[in-house]
Amino acid sequence: MWSRIKAFADKHPRLTAWIALATGMVIILVIAARNVGLLWNQWLFLILATIGLAGLCVWIISWEPDEEDAEKKPPEQPSQQTGKPS
Repeated sequence: MWSRIKAFADKHPRLTAWIALATGMVIILVIAARNVGLLWNQWLFLILATIGLAGLCVWIISWEPDEEDAEKKPPEQPSQQTGKPS
């Protein structure tokens, strides 16, 4: 069972991060708002919004270049402009 979970995580790292982050955020939401007296539809909306927010967080974090990609690429040379100085 654990080997299947590890294989899934290796194959889908962003989805795995989304699931893990969303699970933690929903648990924190439920603990923090358990005594607020929300209706069932308010709970549903908050949980769905939290899951969506976790997905956005993982997506934004994925914008960062991978360390391996940065090591493979040569550093960019600044382009020299020719022409009149402004």
